[in-house]
Amino acid sequence: MDTFGKKLREGREAKGFSQAELARQIKSHHSIVGKYERDEVKPTIDVVKKLADVLDTTVGYLLGETEDRELLKDPSMMKRLNDIAKLPEQDKQCIPYALDAMINNVKLKAIQ
Repeated sequence: MDTFGKKLREGREAKGFSQAELARQIKSHHSIVGKYERDEVKPTIDVVKKLADVLDTTVGYLLGETEDRELLKDPSMMKRLNDIAKLPEQDKQCIPYALDAMINNVKLKAIQ
């Protein structure tokens, strides 16, 4: 699994930013960005949020919770997840079964 620093560096390079440019955008210093990238220093959650915004990714991606840079960036999907979170517990437990059935159905169609 990639470290925070490696994901940060890859995200910065994908945007074509130097360490100095990224630091300027988050109101920091390039030497700090370098320390983040070398995993010498861990940023605060507020800094991680700023980095995710500037790099057009998610906090979850930078922190290693997902390998997909775009996961949960779709506003309509985030709305759905928030709606699910507000449901009664019994209803929430049914949703993964229904989703799994639909996903498996799509996968089977793709094989045929």
